[in-house]
Amino acid sequence: MKKLRIGLVTRREMKGYVFLLPWLVGFVTFFLVPLVQSVWYSWHDVKVTATGLKMTWVGWENYRYIFQQDTVFTEQLTNFFTDSVLRLAVILVFSLVIAMMLNQPLKGKGVFRTLFFLPIIVVSGPVLERLVNEGATAVPLIESYGVNGIVEAMLPPMLARPLSSLFSQIILVLWYSGVPILIYMTGLQKIDSTLYEASMIDGANGWISFWKITLPALRPMILINGVYTLVFLATTGLNEVMATINDRMFRSGEPGGGYGIASSMAWVYALSLGLALIVLLLITKERKGKQIAIQKTGEQIAIERMHAERARNMKRKGGKKHGR
Repeated sequence: MKKLRIGLVTRREMKGYVFLLPWLVGFVTFFLVPLVQSVWYSWHDVKVTATGLKMTWVGWENYRYIFQQDTVFTEQLTNFFTDSVLRLAVILVFSLVIAMMLNQPLKGKGVFRTLFFLPIIVVSGPVLERLVNEGATAVPLIESYGVNGIVEAMLPPMLARPLSSLFSQIILVLWYSGVPILIYMTGLQKIDSTLYEASMIDGANGWISFWKITLPALRPMILINGVYTLVFLATTGLNEVMATINDRMFRSGEPGGGYGIASSMAWVYALSLGLALIVLLLITKERKGKQIAIQKTGEQIAIERMHAERARNMKRKGGKKHGR
């Protein structure tokens, strides 16, 4: 009887599959099965009884109820995305500014990195909820001068509400900048310093170097930070949409409650978040062949004229030599 011989490459592949097996089991058991189950629940009217779950097929009726009768969920969903646009912009800009400051040759940079990243570790779960209830996420100066009242009086409600929500939790929003700061710093440290030196020799100032060198090099980091921040805001415990879905899940037997409605809301929320991520990807996607028009400084124009004059003189000298 011949022995089965297994090659070296096959044995290595088998070892890889063995190490991958626990993850595959966990993925199928704790992610794929509940995912398919939630889709099945969203097409049923699910009621919890003493003998188990009683499901009645309703098709797309749960989704129709969400958009046609349930005004609370749709309003919260709209508010979440309007708030996220402002918060995402503030977090990305603030974290980029701090990362560029920390990337400078400073003493004790590790201490400052720790200070900006520490809220992400400490402020989570019940601690974060307690701080929000105590009003510790707002700037007292904004409340004392009535900035929210001024904003609500001067702007329409569609714009005033997101701005007021941002001002009332501005410290909380800035606390979310810890991870984006570290990601930006990773990208900044990979930029070759000779690019900045060459741009300075050509007469570019700091502003032009930022738009032509720093920002294009950080485009992948901006996308990563945008995806991370949006998903983090969508899954945080302070999100009203998540709270509504959890509340409806345990209101079985009531109108607009139960596992069926909650599963439908979860899928609408997930698909809306997926569309938002696609839009973010399209915005941050690099456009080939399109250059940013930047106004040149007087010094840069003078240097370019000097180079052009030198080139013309060299051509004239070359023409005279050939003529001789």
